[in-house]
Amino acid sequence: MDAAMPPDSPWPTEWSEAYPELKKIARARLHASGAHNALNTTALVNESYLRLSERVGQLSFASPGHFYAYAARVMRSVIVDELRASLAERRGGGADHVTLDTVVAGQLVSPGDDTLQIDTALTALAAVEPRLAQVVEMRYFAGMTDLEIAEALGLTDRTVRRDWDKARALLRTMV
Repeated sequence: MDAAMPPDSPWPTEWSEAYPELKKIARARLHASGAHNALNTTALVNESYLRLSERVGQLSFASPGHFYAYAARVMRSVIVDELRASLAERRGGGADHVTLDTVVAGQLVSPGDDTLQIDTALTALAAVEPRLAQVVEMRYFAGMTDLEIAEALGLTDRTVRRDWDKARALLRTMV
């Protein structure tokens, strides 16, 4: 894995150079998801690497920032897939959940439910305002600064801040 990437590779640098930044992104992703799943930072980076490497011939990135933003999106999908599988197993797969007390049923919240709600809201935001969704992924999930996001998206940092504020307002109405 630490070998140099081929010259036509979409990776921004050698894997060994990208790995620490991917671990940082993974740590932030797991923290944001509440870390109530079976994944740890290394497992998330490795699973994301496997998913990224499947598409190595189909991807190209204008800058390392684009690569890391895409990697954060892949990590989000890995976490969501893991949570869905965990919730399916824990709740009996497709079986209906029945409780005898309707008050208790309304109070039951799984740790992964928040992450799944955020994923659903972010997917809905991407359908309406794709750039806002990119800004959220890059800032919140990848831990990029406004300047890094602006450089990656070809915007000014002021536009990124406005997009961030607008995205937060829209997401509050969606969650």
